[in-house]
Amino acid sequence: MVGPELIQETVDKVDMIKERLKTAQDRQKSWADLKRRPVEFEVGEKAYVKVSPMKGVMRIALPPDMSRIHNVFHVSQLRKYISDPSHILEAGPLLVEGKLNEELKYEEIPIRIVGNKDQVLRRRTISYVKVQWSNHNEKEATWELEEKMREQ
Repeated sequence: MVGPELIQETVDKVDMIKERLKTAQDRQKSWADLKRRPVEFEVGEKAYVKVSPMKGVMRIALPPDMSRIHNVFHVSQLRKYISDPSHILEAGPLLVEGKLNEELKYEEIPIRIVGNKDQVLRRRTISYVKVQWSNHNEKEATWELEEKMREQ
């Protein structure tokens, strides 16, 4: 093949690739749309922001003393709050037990061991312990290397 035939075949293949990419994108979008939920907020509405500290996940309302945290969030990080005059928002254990430093981080302290397990590999066994951390409940305990926890 030479000249116009080669060019035409190349154009046809490029068009086929574009069509297949479009089909794949449409398929991915339809799956992603199944998990999406439409959320809209009005100016002045109250919301919870989803905060992910080092261990576990919890939701808090930003109190005035956390004003250094950026006040713009992706909508996926927000949850609507239905106002109730009898509901009093308190700063959670994050601010009671732990102190935020200048980088808005705090130190997690292991409180207790709530479980243990061994992972058996071909040549060795790795021991893990399930640790409950300060500022978190037992459901948010994480598996850590036993050796690392003994060093701490």
